[in-house]
Amino acid sequence: MKAVAIKKFGGPEGLAVIDLPTPAPGENQVLIATEAIGVGGVDVVIRRGDLAAYGFREGHVPGGEVAGTVTAVGEDVDPAWLGRRVWAFTGTGGGYAERAIAPVGELVPLPPSLSAVDAVTLGSAGVVAHFGLAHARFGPGEAVLVRGAAGSIGIATVQLAARGKAGVVAVTTSSPERGRRLRELGATHVVDRAGREGRYDVIIDVVAGQDLSSFLDRLNPGGRLVVVGAVGGQPPADFGTRLMAAFQKSLTFATFSAATVPSEARRAVREEHFGSLKAVVHEVLPLDQAVLAHRKMDAGEVFGRIVLTP
Repeated sequence: MKAVAIKKFGGPEGLAVIDLPTPAPGENQVLIATEAIGVGGVDVVIRRGDLAAYGFREGHVPGGEVAGTVTAVGEDVDPAWLGRRVWAFTGTGGGYAERAIAPVGELVPLPPSLSAVDAVTLGSAGVVAHFGLAHARFGPGEAVLVRGAAGSIGIATVQLAARGKAGVVAVTTSSPERGRRLRELGATHVVDRAGREGRYDVIIDVVAGQDLSSFLDRLNPGGRLVVVGAVGGQPPADFGTRLMAAFQKSLTFATFSAATVPSEARRAVREEHFGSLKAVVHEVLPLDQAVLAHRKMDAGEVFGRIVLTP
């Protein structure tokens, strides 16, 4: 089968199409013939080599989110899964391929009305947005800022904050056109990428990076900043010092990973979102154009999600 692997850490040109044997599902696993593969920010961070210290090596096949048809199941898996169209979380990789292995506990059957492309646009992003807001203890009437709102997680957060009756849903974005589109999805205020305007009760941050400290200054007393992604890299070395300097404001800083949420809860939220959230797809590209997809991600061109198809 065809797959895309990280042959060399660094730029998108380090990705390459390779041939791999079709894997066989093991205990509690299924094999999926992929129809759509989500390209996520974490794929970019892994490709750059930023997570090599966590065990990622060159040769890794990225991609954690696929949709397609179950073609084989492990011996202990209910054979009723065979032939079903599903969304699946494959883990920290393995998705950029014509066939992908996924745990049976990470499958969600697709409604007939939902395309595979839309499923991989919503599946992970909606869960991170939903539980990220919950982690921030977001409540009706509060002012929310979504930093990095043009990606799939940010877009889902905007929609959910608006539905949760936020008093303000502000977004950072790079252009007036993106701001207009985000307003159509529920944003009430568009601010520059440095976030120099306004004060907020909750900030959901998809970016992190060296500018993270400045967003502490945007929080109201008792405000909460939750980082749900790190496409901009690590925060500055003095981030803790900046947080402690605001001690009298009783600020809260946290990170959030959907891995800490029980699979049953994630599945229930995904099923709800598959019928309610709007999927915003930037572009659909063939699997063998993964390099182009990552170039677009690096250039900041993407609004919504890029999806690969075998």
